[in-house]
Amino acid sequence: MRVGMGEHALDFERKVFAKAAWRLVPFMGLLYVASFLDRVNVGFAALSMNRDLGFSPEVYGFGAGIFFFGYFLFEAPSNMILERVGARLWIFRIMLTWGLISAATAFIKGVVSFYVMRFLLGLAEAGFFPGMVLYLTYWFPSSMRARFIAMFLAAVPLSSVIGAPVSGYILSLGSFGGLANWQWLFVLEGIPACLLAFAVLVLLPDKPAKAAWLDEEEKALIARRLAAEPVAAHQHLLPMLRDPRVWLLAVPDFGIVIGLYGVTLWLPQIVKGLGFSDVETGFVVAAPYLVSMIVMVAWGHSSDVRNERIWHIAVAALIGTAGFLATAWLGNSLLSLVTLTVAAATVYAALSVFWSLPSSFLGGTAAAAGIGIINSIGNLGGFFGPVMLGWFKAQTGGYAGGMAALAAMLAVAAVMVVVLGRRLELKA
Repeated sequence: MRVGMGEHALDFERKVFAKAAWRLVPFMGLLYVASFLDRVNVGFAALSMNRDLGFSPEVYGFGAGIFFFGYFLFEAPSNMILERVGARLWIFRIMLTWGLISAATAFIKGVVSFYVMRFLLGLAEAGFFPGMVLYLTYWFPSSMRARFIAMFLAAVPLSSVIGAPVSGYILSLGSFGGLANWQWLFVLEGIPACLLAFAVLVLLPDKPAKAAWLDEEEKALIARRLAAEPVAAHQHLLPMLRDPRVWLLAVPDFGIVIGLYGVTLWLPQIVKGLGFSDVETGFVVAAPYLVSMIVMVAWGHSSDVRNERIWHIAVAALIGTAGFLATAWLGNSLLSLVTLTVAAATVYAALSVFWSLPSSFLGGTAAAAGIGIINSIGNLGGFFGPVMLGWFKAQTGGYAGGMAALAAMLAVAAVMVVVLGRRLELKA
């Protein structure tokens, strides 16, 4: 027998979970890079697309945000299908369809086709993020989950660290082959999702029992550790639907997501408005996301080490609130990029710890549906964030009012998560 008791057993356990993490989390992160890039590259496309198609700030904001209505409608059903048919086949389907739709967005002709393609993109991509959160519960016990969720979510800012300079460069090439630069942006950035979809079939086993790279002893250890977890309060659909925690958790998620997408879908235009070229805008936009990636991973690790979730979420959200308020006060200045970086980094940090909460009381089918419900309702914030900034931009010519609104919603999220933590015994 390879494993004894005490330190030897703990060492073996650490090695097994580290092995699983290195096999899965970087690849899952790569998938999320493609996912997030294809939902937010419209922010860069807008630098030319809005002019070519005559889109106002309000039209752009609505079109950028309508993605989340499609996402909302199919999110929970998609996650339940994943639980039934397995992650491998369902993530393959999600990625292939969204990649094709993202590339096809290059051929929109006006307002209606813009709205339709953004809505369909949300419909196609629904279930990817909550599916990945659910997938992590198949592999890692709750005591390790926040750090791995944070590592997975680090792909979100990483997509902008990589995608922003690439998008800026594509725009700088101008028109060729009968397509405008923003059309090439959609085509070229939709292709990776289609290719990665086929990699999923090879590299993403449904569960530990089906992983060819684990031996029988390693599979048994993971199964024992997960079996030893406290039984989730809900394993089935109807009891989960009656639990107020499921519905109330959507409130702080909504506030955090408003801040996330309010920044992400408008940041290229904010930076370009400071006088940068398209290429320079790409590199400047990448900087806040590089900081965000480092902060969120460190914050998730801190949450696991201290076995504390609620205040890690609330403190990060409150710092983000201060960052947005400072940005509103500074107005259209280079210094506002520093305060926006603070806001973006702490929004990502709050979100990375937040997703360790639902799995603390949901399991099985209840986890599949509950995580989908929370994420689908919360992600409607991805509609209201861009729309709010678009409305304030159209009314005032600036972003200060929109930033103040983002700050208010993030403050509500901070207060709500503390109330939930105290009143409903949320512990993770």
